[in-house]
Amino acid sequence: MKKKSSLQKLFEYAGNYKYLTISSWLLSGISALMALAPFLFIWRIIKEVLEVAPNFGETVNITHNGWMAVLFAILSMFIYLCGLLCSHLAAFRVQANIRSQAMHHIVTLPMGFLEGFGSGKIRKIVDESSAATETYLAHQLPDQTGAYVTPVGLLVLLLVFDWRLGLLSLIPVAAAFAVMSTMTGKGMAEKMKQYQDSLGNMSNEAVEYVRGIPVVKTFGQSVFSFKRFKAAIDEYEKWVIAYTIDMRVPMMIYTTVINAVFSVLIAAAFVFTSNGVTNEFLLNLIFYIIITPVITVTLNKIMYASENVMIVEDALNRIDSIMNIQPLTVPATPKSPKNFSIEFDEVTFRYNETSKNALDGINLRINQGDHIALVGASGGGKTTLASMIARFWDAASGKVSIGGVDVKELSEKELMNTVSFVFQDSKLLKASVLENVRMAKKNATREEVVQALHDAQCDDILEKLPNGMDTVIGAKGIYLSGGEQQRLSIARVMLKNAPILILDEATAFADPDNEIKVQKAFQELSKGKTVIMIAHRLSTIVNCDKIYVLKEGRIVESGTHDNLTKNNGIYSAMWNEYGKAIKWKVGLSLND
Repeated sequence: MKKKSSLQKLFEYAGNYKYLTISSWLLSGISALMALAPFLFIWRIIKEVLEVAPNFGETVNITHNGWMAVLFAILSMFIYLCGLLCSHLAAFRVQANIRSQAMHHIVTLPMGFLEGFGSGKIRKIVDESSAATETYLAHQLPDQTGAYVTPVGLLVLLLVFDWRLGLLSLIPVAAAFAVMSTMTGKGMAEKMKQYQDSLGNMSNEAVEYVRGIPVVKTFGQSVFSFKRFKAAIDEYEKWVIAYTIDMRVPMMIYTTVINAVFSVLIAAAFVFTSNGVTNEFLLNLIFYIIITPVITVTLNKIMYASENVMIVEDALNRIDSIMNIQPLTVPATPKSPKNFSIEFDEVTFRYNETSKNALDGINLRINQGDHIALVGASGGGKTTLASMIARFWDAASGKVSIGGVDVKELSEKELMNTVSFVFQDSKLLKASVLENVRMAKKNATREEVVQALHDAQCDDILEKLPNGMDTVIGAKGIYLSGGEQQRLSIARVMLKNAPILILDEATAFADPDNEIKVQKAFQELSKGKTVIMIAHRLSTIVNCDKIYVLKEGRIVESGTHDNLTKNNGIYSAMWNEYGKAIKWKVGLSLND
C-alpha cells in the first residue's frame, strides 16, 4: 500500500476545508507574480531617466509609472492577505480536528497507556504537533507556493532584458541549490526526527521532575537525583551542539553564495563594457542589481520550506504513533457479571518494547467478598496483575473474568461501576472538594458527598478549609498534604461504592497521623467488598484472607499470614526484614 503524503493526511483532517487551502495556494501564486510587476515599472522609470539625462525635467511618465508600481504592490499584498485568510480558516479547522480525533482516540486506549507513554510526551504530541500543522498550513504552505512561483516569473524577467546577465545571475543560484541539497533530504529528515525525539523525552522527564519537586525539597536532593531528567537534558545538549557544528560550514557557504549574485553582475559588467557603456546595458545592469535580491529571499523561503515539510511530516508521524495504537475492544453484546468474584486463567502479558513477560501464566481465583494482598519485590508484577482487572491493559493470552464474565465482554460503564482503584499517588483537579468527590457520581447530592467525606475521615480537612467542601483546591494558597489528598480520593471511591476495590500502595505518601485516618477509612470502605491490596507495609495485610507473593511475573507463594511466616519462604524472609526495619526506625526515633 502506497504511503500517504503529509498533504494527503492533512486534507483528510481538513474535510471540505481543503478547498480553502487550495484557494490560498492560487491566491499566493497570483500575489507572487503581481509582486514582480512593480519591478517592470521601476525599469520604465530608470529607462526614461537615462533617455532624458541630463534634462530630467523632460520626463513625462515617471509619476504614472510610480503610482502603477504602488498599485500593483498594494494589490499583491491584498491578494496575499485574502490567501492567508483562506489558509488560516483551513489550518484552524485541521488543528482542531487533529486534537479532537487524537483525544477521542486516547480515551479508547488502555488506561495504562498514559502511565507508560508519559503524560508530558502525550501533551507535547497532541498540542505541539497539531500546532506545527497549523503553522504549516496557515503560513508556510502559502509562502511555499509563492516561493516556487516567483522563480518562474524571475526567470522570464532575467532572460528577457539581457540573456547574458540573466544566465550569469543563475550561476550563484545553481551553486546555492547544490549547497542547499546537502542540508536537506533524508539525512536532514532523520536528524529532525532525532531532534523531536530528544525534545519530547526532555519534555516528558521535565513534567515528571516537576511532579517530584516536593520530594526534592523535602530530602534536599539535587537534580542529579533525577538521573533520567538529567540524561534527557544531556542528550538534547549533545544533539544540538553536534547538529550545529555539522550545519555550520554548509550554512556559511550557502549564505555567502546566495548573497553574491550582484558581485557576479558587477564582474560581468567590467567584461561586457570593455568597449564602452551603452544606456541600454546600463539600464539592464541597474535593473538586474535591483531585482536579484528577490532571488536570495526566494531561495531562503524554499530552503526553510523543505525544513518545514520535515517538521510537519514528523509531527504527523507522532500523531500517527498514537492513532495507530489499537483501542480496547468494545463488546458487541455486553454482558453483566453474575457476582463479584475474580479469576485469572493462564494470563500472560508483556509491555511493549520489553523482552520479558510482566505476567507469566497467572492462575488465580478471588471469591466475592475476599480480602487478598499482593506482595513481592518491585517489578514482580503486582500492579500489572491488579490493573488487568480494570482493563488498564488487556491480556496477551489467557482470560481475566469478573463473576464468570470475561472483562472484555463487559461494557466500559459496567466495568467502571464494578471496579474502583485507589492509587498511591492521588490525582485531584483544581476544583472544589465537592466537584472532586462528585466525579465518581455526577448526580450525587450534597448530602451523599458529605456522608462520603465523613466515612473517609475527612471532617478535619473540611473544618480547616475556608469554604468547607466548596473550597477550590490549588487556588489562593489552598493546598493539601499527600495523606489529605488520599482521604479525598477515598471519599470519591466511597461515593462510587463499587463492589470490587483495588488499593495500590494507598498509604505510601501518608504521614503517621494521616495513615491512621486512611486505615480507618479503608476499614469502612472495604466492608462487603472484594478487595485486592498491593502493599510494602506488611503490617497492613496481616488480616487478609489470603496473601499472594509474586516474583518475576509468577505467583510463587500463597496462603494466610500465619501459614506463610511458618513456611520459611520468600514471604517469611520479607516479614523478618520488615520487622527489623520497624525496630530500626523505632530505635532511631528514640535515640533522636
